[in-house]
Amino acid sequence: MTERPTRGTRADYRHFLPITTRWMDNDVYGHVNNVVYYGYFDTVVNEYLIRRGALDIHAGHVIGLVVESSCRYMASLAFPKPVTAGLRVGRLGNSAVTYEIALFDGDADLAAAEGRFTHVYVDRESRRPVSLPAELRAALEPLVTGT
Repeated sequence: MTERPTRGTRADYRHFLPITTRWMDNDVYGHVNNVVYYGYFDTVVNEYLIRRGALDIHAGHVIGLVVESSCRYMASLAFPKPVTAGLRVGRLGNSAVTYEIALFDGDADLAAAEGRFTHVYVDRESRRPVSLPAELRAALEPLVTGT
């Protein structure tokens, strides 16, 4: 028998963002559709980077491209309950970052879902990998957990 992985808790994450669910997030089964979780992941990462001045989505010379993603679903989320997204960095490399995200049902301590995705940072024009800019690395270092 395969043992289930443990669910993360709020204490495992470094940054949090409340997210308001929308009516259209629910599917016909009455819970948030699986594809919407990835939108929540993208929202917490980009909110963090933009607010810290580490990502200029319109004119920055460096952009992040997703090269890998995954999600484990452990409990349902549903409109109209709020969601809290937790964020940490599992790996901070020269040109790549692995973000780890948990989605919590309102104020719950146990994650309803946990996901990850890896950005490779590239030059906007050439699309070739580049070293992380200093301001991006400085913004990400407080999120590194070493998981």
